[in-house]
Order: sequence, then C-alpha cells, then structure tokens
Amino acid sequence: MGRVAVSADHLNLLEHPGAATDNPKRDWLMLGMVLGLRTRQPGAAEPTIVTFLDAITGIGLSSDSHADAFSPRQVLLAGADAYDELELQPRTLRENLLVDFSTARLPRNAVLSVGDDVLLRTTFQCEPCGRLEGHHPGVLKRIGSRRGMLARVVRGGRIRVGDAIRCSQSSSEPLADAWQERILQVLARVPRGRQVEYRHLAKLAGVPKVYCRVFPKVLAGASADIAARAQAGSVDESRRWMGQELHRREDEAALRELAQIRGDGDRPSSIGRMPCQTK
Repeated sequence: MGRVAVSADHLNLLEHPGAATDNPKRDWLMLGMVLGLRTRQPGAAEPTIVTFLDAITGIGLSSDSHADAFSPRQVLLAGADAYDELELQPRTLRENLLVDFSTARLPRNAVLSVGDDVLLRTTFQCEPCGRLEGHHPGVLKRIGSRRGMLARVVRGGRIRVGDAIRCSQSSSEPLADAWQERILQVLARVPRGRQVEYRHLAKLAGVPKVYCRVFPKVLAGASADIAARAQAGSVDESRRWMGQELHRREDEAALRELAQIRGDGDRPSSIGRMPCQTK
C-alpha cells in the first residue's frame, strides 16, 4: 500500500482556508493514517511500542512523560517520509504517532481528528534538542527541522494503529516555531502586575529548562513591560502567574470554532477522503 503524500494545493488550503472558496464552512481534509504508536513512561529511557494510546483532554497521553496540562508539547507526530528520506533507524525521532504523511508543512493551530473521538491541536514544529543527539549521535545535523509536529489533546479518547487522520485549520493566532518568539508570546499574555518564573515560562512555551540561562538575552530585546513579567527566581505567591488558562483558552476556542463551521452533530468521520497522491 502506497504512503499518502498530501499535495501542495491541499496544504495551501489548510494554511489559507479561505483562499479557494466562498463557503464559510471548511471541510475536514483527509491527511492519512496512524502507522505506529509509542509512549515513554516517566523515568523510562526508551519509548515503548503499543497498539493503542489513551488521550486525556487537556493533559496529553495517559502515562506518557510529556503529559502536562501546562505544556504545548503533549503529543509528537512524525512522518514516515522523514525516516525513509533521512535513512533513520526506527524510533529515532521518539514520536508518539508515526503517520503516513509528511508533517513538515502541517500548519500550526490546526485541529487534527484522529480516529472516531480524539481531537489534537497542533502547536509548533518540534525543534531537535541535545537529548535527542545523546541517544543518536549525529542525528541533529541530519534531521534539521524535520523532527515532527507537536500538539495538545483538545478532546480525549483512544488512538489506535490504523486510525484515519483528518485536518481542519483554526483561525486563532498560533504559537511561533522559533522558541525565542514563543517566550515573548507567552509573556505578552501575562496579566499586568503578575510574574512568571523562568522555569515555568519554559514549560508554558515548550522549551527545555536549560534554555532558562539565555532568557535574559531574549528579554533584552523586549519592552521593559514585557521583560518585567518574567523572573529568574521565585515569585511571591500573590503575584505568581501559572498560566492555567493560556493553552486551555486556545483549545476551547478551537472546539467552539469547529462547532460553528461544521454544525452540531456533523462528525469528522462523515467527511470524504481528501484527493491525494501516492508514492
């Protein structure tokens, strides 16, 4: 069976959903299917191959080390094409969902329907880190920016190997792929008079905690008002901002928009397959 290759025209529709139609309702576009599932429990060195995963609304994947309500990195999707074209060993990218389409041009803030129940909201492309290099020396130079797309769970349920994946774009502002920009995006949403600690800011922006040491350099280019909203040390509890609403607000907005554009009771599974190329 040939692997699905999503056409440039259809990706353009996802990135610019109003470009080719006057119809305000945007269809779900079929992207492909789940080829494999993996999870890494807290403390485990390597991911475990599984036949299904339980996704928990607003949290992530059950028993996975990245399950965290504050994080935009709850789920990682990687395309089989990256493994083939870059000649990577299985599980090198340490993804949760291996899919049969390229994730390189998936738009940020798109909603992915996986199987019958689960909805994911894409956040940003996953930048390779030193930890990945530690597991597979030399891999960072080979994969560049092609590790995969990160996402949050906006509606939970069970994900199985073979599940179809469909996509509908959201109109809300996405998080940036560049981590420095994400830091400033998060700080712009901190209420005036409140502060967020560096380590928690890293979690909210989806960057490794070791990056905290260069936060002062990033903040040096921001306005004094924005820079003052982050603090390296502990923040008094009366002023501390945890950002519970930050990602949850975007998740809920995506669900509301889906209800408006599709109509009540119109399920993603009823939408036909997107025309595609196989190879």
